[in-house]
Amino acid sequence: MPAGEALIAALDAVAREATLFAALWFVVGGIDDLLVDLIYVARRVRGRCEMLPALDRPVPAGRIAIFVPAWDESAVIGRMLRAALARFEHPDYRIYVGTYPNDPATIDAVAEVALEDARVRLVIGPRPGGTTKADCLNTLWRALLRDEAAEGFTASAVALHDAEDVVHPLELRVYAHGLIEHAAVQLPVLPLAHPHSRFFAGHYLDEFAESHGRSLVVRQAVGAGLPFAGVGCAIRRDVLGRLAAMRNGAPFDAASLTEDYELGLAIAAMGAPARLVRVTEAPGGPLIAIRAYFPSTIDAAVKQKARWMIGIALAGWDRTGWGGLLQVGDNWMRMRDRRATLEIPVLALAYLSILFWGLSLGAHLLAGTRLPAQSPLMQTVLWTNLALLLWRLAVRAAFVGRAYGWREALWSVPRVLSSNAVALLAARRALFDYVGMLGGAAPRWDKTAHQFPDLAKEPGG
Repeated sequence: MPAGEALIAALDAVAREATLFAALWFVVGGIDDLLVDLIYVARRVRGRCEMLPALDRPVPAGRIAIFVPAWDESAVIGRMLRAALARFEHPDYRIYVGTYPNDPATIDAVAEVALEDARVRLVIGPRPGGTTKADCLNTLWRALLRDEAAEGFTASAVALHDAEDVVHPLELRVYAHGLIEHAAVQLPVLPLAHPHSRFFAGHYLDEFAESHGRSLVVRQAVGAGLPFAGVGCAIRRDVLGRLAAMRNGAPFDAASLTEDYELGLAIAAMGAPARLVRVTEAPGGPLIAIRAYFPSTIDAAVKQKARWMIGIALAGWDRTGWGGLLQVGDNWMRMRDRRATLEIPVLALAYLSILFWGLSLGAHLLAGTRLPAQSPLMQTVLWTNLALLLWRLAVRAAFVGRAYGWREALWSVPRVLSSNAVALLAARRALFDYVGMLGGAAPRWDKTAHQFPDLAKEPGG
């Protein structure tokens, strides 16, 4: 065989095998997602997707402590705190803000608000920042214990927020009612649409609309532990105290990069699982949800997604392991959490297969020959992939449309490309960082810069 023909044959073989391998795994992942869709539809048909606490009842007594870790957040923390103080509709709460001794700008911003309103408590940690968010949360926990001992009260719950969050006026009321029957409560998180980042900030809209509208609902339905989103969640004080007693007085694991994810699984393992609460302000009204700007540049999005991948799919796998042998639903959901370890290489191979097919087509055009016909197996797998892809895009668009309207639903289709780009780059960064951790590098709070919106321009602001 001449060298040119041999090269063309090799290109054809590489393109064919790479495509088949990637396509087969896409079918497996597509069927996995389809099963989640079917369970969700079954729950919707039965009308069992949402828990709707009666918010018109009197608010249960008890102080809610709100923990806000803040490392290098001077640009947003003051506005966030003032907005929260103006918005919260609850008679008894205190906001604990955790800062670092080497971050004077954030300390000054928090102190200014604390002097104006005694419901804000400035807490300066003993170690320079940034450590991990969990370490900062433990500092806030110890501050709460000191206040309880000094003032003779016991908080009813601890809620978690980030320094860039736009809180909902009714969220503390939802926590107070929801925690009567449940050990912990998670509200939906809906990222704000960034005016200057349709694709990189926008892809978070798609992911959270589907995750908090569908995936977490199904997670509850199959009896799996519900991981927290890190914001918009509240845990009963006694439950957090029990967890602290099991962890030498520190309820949050300071060695974790995704303490929110692990915290939800930890309290579920204690027999006190969290509950997702999707409730509207009024019948047919807006959803009670936490909103915030998410990273608007590809670099910032990659940094954040890499931390999530390490904490959930890599180091998190080592740390949290699997559920019990008979906990089929929980193990299935943990497997889905860790799919990135396989999905990202397969996705990269799929894009490489497109490159190889392009090279193959060019070589055949130069040689005056035709591309080889695809086998029946390849055709079946590719058509199945197309059907699953169209279904996946339609499902995502439906959830995005429910949360943000039809325009964002349409944008969710091309945003799949930006989502894939961020995932591929984040996987590369996560792998190198994880190898460093295996070599003994200490986990650090690799945070991104935050923005706080002009609430007068936001819907409902």
